[in-house]
Amino acid sequence: MLSRTTKHSVVKGLYAALLLAMSGTTAVAGGMGPQAAEHAQAGGTEMVDVIVQYREMPSQAQAKYATGLGGEAYRTYGRLPMRAMRVPARALTALSKARGVDFVSVDGVVESYTEAARLTANEPGAESANRLQTGFGATVAVIDSGVSSHNDVYDNQFEQYTFLNGAFQVAGDTQPLIDDFGHGTHVAGIITGDGGESAGSVNRGVADKADVISLQVLDATGKGVVSDLIASLDWILQYGAAEGIQVVNMSLGKGIETAAADDPLVQAAEAVWDSGIVVVASAGNYGRDGHFTITSPGNSRKVITVGSLTDTGTGTDFTDDYVSTYSSRGPTMIDHVLKPDLVAPIPDIASLRTDLVDRVVPCSDNNCAGDYLELSGTSMAAALVSGTAARMLDKDPSLTPDTIKARLMRSARKLEGVDPTVAGAGVLDIDAAMDDTGTMTIPALSPLMALGTADDGSQVVLVENTGALWNDAQWAAGYLWSDGYLWSDRVTDADPLFSTQNQSLMLNDD
Repeated sequence: MLSRTTKHSVVKGLYAALLLAMSGTTAVAGGMGPQAAEHAQAGGTEMVDVIVQYREMPSQAQAKYATGLGGEAYRTYGRLPMRAMRVPARALTALSKARGVDFVSVDGVVESYTEAARLTANEPGAESANRLQTGFGATVAVIDSGVSSHNDVYDNQFEQYTFLNGAFQVAGDTQPLIDDFGHGTHVAGIITGDGGESAGSVNRGVADKADVISLQVLDATGKGVVSDLIASLDWILQYGAAEGIQVVNMSLGKGIETAAADDPLVQAAEAVWDSGIVVVASAGNYGRDGHFTITSPGNSRKVITVGSLTDTGTGTDFTDDYVSTYSSRGPTMIDHVLKPDLVAPIPDIASLRTDLVDRVVPCSDNNCAGDYLELSGTSMAAALVSGTAARMLDKDPSLTPDTIKARLMRSARKLEGVDPTVAGAGVLDIDAAMDDTGTMTIPALSPLMALGTADDGSQVVLVENTGALWNDAQWAAGYLWSDGYLWSDRVTDADPLFSTQNQSLMLNDD
């Protein structure tokens, strides 16, 4: 429980940062993203790659209209009402105003987030019944740079499809296991490697019996384009149920330039979530730039957004652990969603190595030999959470994405003196998450933050109370972001930090 002095220190620092940032952020005008608008204003014949979102699946007539403007589609989607198109800059305004068009945004770049976790994450030990559920029967889709074969992966545990450069395969048309960057292989190993090549299997993945379907969207430099990433999500919507996909790991992202409702990547990720599949996204590695650095699609209110905790490797002594300086901070740009949802411990995690990766120093202790690499970042943190979700589904396959998110947040180990825009609901606790029994009946939306005015006329930062937002007191903010209370030694009318009237947290600058 926070002391009153510590509590006020946390509140003052957060309040000052949010007040300055919130007062200076404005939503982008509807119809066109800022980069697309710049191209439109410049005009001319320069061809611009954009993603066009329609209100419903585009008709042939709508496609012909875009062609008549001089545009051509280079990506169409089977389930998502979008098209990736190459359009003259001078035609962008007309396209954005065409019948059925909802929003036009530039097809930007996405990139990977690479920069004694078991004890810190409280992985079930020999004394826990949860040790028996290690992801068997669960399939995790890893959207990344691909995967390579490795001795820590049993036969047929990995399958791969590529979406690079406009590629698309139907289910069953698997591709060779190739990862020219190494990031995806590392992420997949954290989820499901069995650690057989390390002494005592110390480098075992958190859900070593889960299967992985690799959806390759990043190239040999760790970069890709949004339209290819959306194509992989569209593939999951078409084939995910038949392939048994229950969890999607997205250890990648891009900068936020529009509200989440206008962001095609967020909309695609949420469509997958709404189909009944858990979506886990990295928060991003831009924490050194301060608040408002969460990346897309982690700005979605639905998906599970994961930051990183630096585990100093001192066993069960957690006092020297801290939220990684690079881990992106919330709230989200434009929408002001309280993110990340939680953090997961990343020391410099050793996982599967591919011989094609020579830019990362191999781990040097006796447990690693030459078959593993040490990497850190919110990419690895997201993988730990994805593996945990697979284990939760192994224990109870009926769990919904919203229930899994809520249980992960409530069971997380709380951090004293750290505001939730840095640490979220706390540190991943695998055993506690698997033991939690709460059930969500409505969407577990991450709460919004906003500026408000207190009774004395001073400005305050308000946070939606999840007890009201999630329509059940068992999920009240005090139980998600602390062990019963939220930044307060008590909840009374005399304490302005919590308003029972408007069901929101008030961060007061007193």
